[in-house]
Amino acid sequence: MTASTFMNSSPTQLRSTDTIGVAVAKIMKEHLRSLPVVDENGHFLGVITVSCMLFLVLPKIATMQKEKYPLDSMPYVISTMDDLRRRLKKAIDYPVTICLKEGVKVVHPDTPIVETLLTLYKTKANLPVVERDSGRLAGMISYYDVGEEIMKGAF
Repeated sequence: MTASTFMNSSPTQLRSTDTIGVAVAKIMKEHLRSLPVVDENGHFLGVITVSCMLFLVLPKIATMQKEKYPLDSMPYVISTMDDLRRRLKKAIDYPVTICLKEGVKVVHPDTPIVETLLTLYKTKANLPVVERDSGRLAGMISYYDVGEEIMKGAF
């Protein structure tokens, strides 16, 4: 058995030319935590996560990197729902590439199943399955994909 045993070969995905608005709509509609991003030829580029949406709606001060004095709490900063919506609306036409997370761990369709499951366990995120030679996205593996497949014969 290999990664392809658990792989969803038709995952929801984004093109590098899609906007944040398209990404947010897909994430919310399908209750996803991340989506793979591909170029016009289907080559895997990285993922965009729901954390990007939070990054875009938080006040700038909350997301600024402060090496010497990191902000772990901001009880003095007040935002209304209208503020959050305004920030998201401002970012809706940005390209998804502003939030592209590159260099994520991937497996290949022929990766042995135990190695695949260990990688999924360690990354704690949906796992892109990328064709070894072409670099094209072959599918995605989620905890739900694994659970459904295992449960078929368990009960």
